[in-house]
Amino acid sequence: MLLKNLACGAAAALVSLSMAWGARSEDRVFSKDVGPANAACDAGAKGSPAWQACIGAARAGMSDDELFYAGYWLAKTGRYAEALSYLNLSGMRDARVLTYMGYATRKQGDVEKALPLYAEALAKDPDFVVARAYLGEAYLTRHEPARAKAELAEIAARCGTSCPAYVDLDRHIADYETANG
Repeated sequence: MLLKNLACGAAAALVSLSMAWGARSEDRVFSKDVGPANAACDAGAKGSPAWQACIGAARAGMSDDELFYAGYWLAKTGRYAEALSYLNLSGMRDARVLTYMGYATRKQGDVEKALPLYAEALAKDPDFVVARAYLGEAYLTRHEPARAKAELAEIAARCGTSCPAYVDLDRHIADYETANG
């Protein structure tokens, strides 16, 4: 009886863990710009000298997680060239890394070079709506609102019209249309 109770408890724990993993994975895919965490470095403001000292300079030998953490936050704080120095060192070319390489590249003003990065991110994970939202923003930069709206429709199909990626791109399209008549 004790063995049977232990087996049931273990099975329940595995189901709970798999459900928790599924939620975390889903949050990552459907949340716009949820940045990675680093318990050691998050005590300092992102981009501050103390934070920079904590993460250290971009260098071979850093883990892919460390490289993405630094690259993401540097990009989100407007330090695009520095962000790319970390992201380009990553051996992991998943949808997130490619998306933020595209983001930093686009924010530096090179939309044409960013487009293939977003395309590669979406080839690896067509459901990564953050890449779709940033791709839509890139299309607006190129004055292609129809293509941005197509990405908005793709986002809606994948996560609905209330997910952050949809809301954000919808706002950018509305702002674009207001500014461009």
